[in-house]
Amino acid sequence: MIERLIEIFRASLFELGGQSVSLLWLFQLFSALLIVSIVTRFLKSFLKHRLLVKLGIDGGNREAIATLTSFCLGAFGYLLVLQATGVNLSSLAVIIGGFGVGIGFSLQDIIKNLLSGLTILVERKLRVGDFIEFDNVEGYIEEISIRSTVIRRLEGAEVVIPNSQIAEERITNWSYHNFEGRIAIEVGVAYGSDPVLVTETLLEAAYSLNEILSTPRPEVMFVGFGDSALNFELWAWTNRIDRRPKIKSHLTFTVEYYLRRNKIDIPFPQLDLWMRSPAENSNNLRSPQPITLPENKENRGQPAKTLRASLAQISYFQNLNELQMRSFIEMGYRKQFEKSEILIQQGDVVREFCIVLTGAIGAFHGNDTIGNPEFTFEAGMYFGELPLMLGIPSPGTLKALVNTVLFVIDVAGFEKLLQDYPTLAEDITSELANRKEMLENLYNIDLSGLNKENEQNPVVWIQQRFQQLFNKILS
Repeated sequence: MIERLIEIFRASLFELGGQSVSLLWLFQLFSALLIVSIVTRFLKSFLKHRLLVKLGIDGGNREAIATLTSFCLGAFGYLLVLQATGVNLSSLAVIIGGFGVGIGFSLQDIIKNLLSGLTILVERKLRVGDFIEFDNVEGYIEEISIRSTVIRRLEGAEVVIPNSQIAEERITNWSYHNFEGRIAIEVGVAYGSDPVLVTETLLEAAYSLNEILSTPRPEVMFVGFGDSALNFELWAWTNRIDRRPKIKSHLTFTVEYYLRRNKIDIPFPQLDLWMRSPAENSNNLRSPQPITLPENKENRGQPAKTLRASLAQISYFQNLNELQMRSFIEMGYRKQFEKSEILIQQGDVVREFCIVLTGAIGAFHGNDTIGNPEFTFEAGMYFGELPLMLGIPSPGTLKALVNTVLFVIDVAGFEKLLQDYPTLAEDITSELANRKEMLENLYNIDLSGLNKENEQNPVVWIQQRFQQLFNKILS
């Protein structure tokens, strides 16, 4: 009986490429091909999740390398299996060529997807983990295979898209270099609102959120005059544009709160219908009264002191007109510190130019903040200009002596400030001269020639005068 079964399995069914095909041969062939497939899949997983991870290669490159390597080795393994089982591939060339035309027409979509998949993997314009928008589908690339790409939508569903569609259609890759992107909030305010106050309010709302970047700085655009409102747009950048819906909602809530707090009305379209008899004198008509939103607990109180009002108390900014003040307000934002809160430790890199709006900041030598400070920055004074210009770390520690509010400007804003207001450089030099004793104690340098050389370009003078000394300190 067993011998009979062996004879049946070994009996020749037909010949293929010079090889006699039997049931046993088919079993051996499919077993070998199955082993090659399992090894190929294991190799892809090993490369993607283990070896390439240890080599520090990012997720997108790991997917491309693992897929291409496993595909090439798999194809090579299948050829070896056919050759090892005795199939003469050269004798099958004519047969394969004959079937090629028919197979090409029936499988052209599959071949097209295969070639598109290879193109996507080689070009690496799209990588695993990228956040893309394609044909009203928004989500993360979960997997790029030879035939298709899997996209995990924000709702959690996974969409399988043929590679040919991805290769041919226009795709928005929100994370091609990084996840930074801009969010725009449209805001309409009532006619008669102060544009400078609106600008300040929108910027204050943007800077109050941790999700919003300070570099690039938020901007406010006055986009036009609407039928019932002055139309603005708040442009704010975030480093997680893939979370745009949630961040935009949070920012919109914040904008509404700050507008309400500063008594800025958000209008709504309205029609006033007046009826009078022909005999009524038009001079007796009363002017229509504006409709306002009802007051609530939030807007009954007095609004907080505006940034413009705080800056206007500083002598240098008193002569700025509204447009200049608006431009200046856009360069920075307000930042609050509690009493005894440390702003900067000794040796920290200084990245901001600060103006004291209210309160006081103490400058202490070293990290010891107990006792009296070497110098006190009070309302209307500023600090951080010298480290910013020379690129040096802080020589001492700055601490809030009382509850303090600062107007903070980053490095790019400080450079723009000096370009837009060149007289500020002269004012900085004069202020440095006034603080000569404090700077000499903190920096251990001689400032005796501060106002004697190159008065036309004090910034260049300061850089040339102190660069060598600060290099010694840094070394």
